[in-house]
Amino acid sequence: MSASTSVDTSGGLAGRLSFYLVLTPFLLWMLLIIVLPHVDLLLLSFKESATSVGLANYREFFGEPVYLRTLARTVVISILTTLLILLISWPVAYYIAKLARGRSKTSLYLACLLPFWVGELVRVFGWTIILRETGLLSRLLQHLGVAQGPIEFLYNDAAMIVGLIYTLMLFMIVPLISVLETLDDSLVEAGYDLGGNGWIVLRQIVIPHAMPGIASGCIIVFMLSLGSFLTPILMGGKSSQWFTEQIYTQFITRFNWELGSAFGFVLLAASSLVVWAGLKLSGQSLSSSLARGS
Repeated sequence: MSASTSVDTSGGLAGRLSFYLVLTPFLLWMLLIIVLPHVDLLLLSFKESATSVGLANYREFFGEPVYLRTLARTVVISILTTLLILLISWPVAYYIAKLARGRSKTSLYLACLLPFWVGELVRVFGWTIILRETGLLSRLLQHLGVAQGPIEFLYNDAAMIVGLIYTLMLFMIVPLISVLETLDDSLVEAGYDLGGNGWIVLRQIVIPHAMPGIASGCIIVFMLSLGSFLTPILMGGKSSQWFTEQIYTQFITRFNWELGSAFGFVLLAASSLVVWAGLKLSGQSLSSSLARGS
């Protein structure tokens, strides 16, 4: 009896030791790369001078209308981009998860992954080649007689949203596929057998089941869109008025790290508020959405 107890005890200690050894690199990574820099930036955002601290940087943000408008504009366009990506990704994910079979399913999934084999900068430049004044689309319209001269499709909100959709859509498709694959086909068949049409089955069976994946995808896409820098600058142009550009300007151009840090935490607070509101409206929790949608 004592021997078995000793074995159980040593086995439990070995299991806990293995768990801590595996967890330690992750905790160190989180501490050194995320926690400590953010704490340092938070303290820096309250720094007014070499010897004083206060809320001057935050007062400057809220006292300047252009900063508030840029933040509001960034949040609104990010929400719009997220909704558009959801509408585009839903039929793609549903077809891959529930209708495609065998090689067709693999090929479609691979087609979604292929653009991400190259960097974001290359993908964005690909769109500039298509949409610029001397690009493929402008020349095609001129060749067909639709346009009499070159047309500039770049450097506006529509082009910027197209670029964001293209660069972020995979982050919506993957959670949707993951959660839709767990949907039992017999539930859908039962919905039709009980007299439901396609819309009723979608609204009462498919969407409720997929809601954790929808919430997870929307959170990821919204956060990535809100923090995007390359796409808004390269496709939106100088008039894009994207909030990450304001943060970049404070840090890199003006060397005002105190104000830039304050801007960063204002953006973090705004994104957290939008995510919280979205979870409340959808009736989801953050833990369940990320657990079932991943």
